[in-house]
Amino acid sequence: MTDLFDYGAQDLQQEQAPLAERLRPHHLNDVIGQEELIGPDKPLRRLIESDQLPSLIFWGPPGTGKTTLARIIAQSTEAKFDAI
Repeated sequence: MTDLFDYGAQDLQQEQAPLAERLRPHHLNDVIGQEELIGPDKPLRRLIESDQLPSLIFWGPPGTGKTTLARIIAQSTEAKFDAI
């Protein structure tokens, strides 16, 4: 259960988050790049939209959107999300 103080703390945390965190896309349509996977009618997008995802591991260099994409998937589906 949240109360008035929790809402205030969430707002303050959002305001003080690093710029990169505040600008991070929150919806699949806001992600730029990776069109071959998440473009219209592409494999990963179809799995996300049908909530039929297998286990996934994203691998690649820093700053390529792995965490952002994983968070969007976690919000869009009933999948369990574990960040390591």
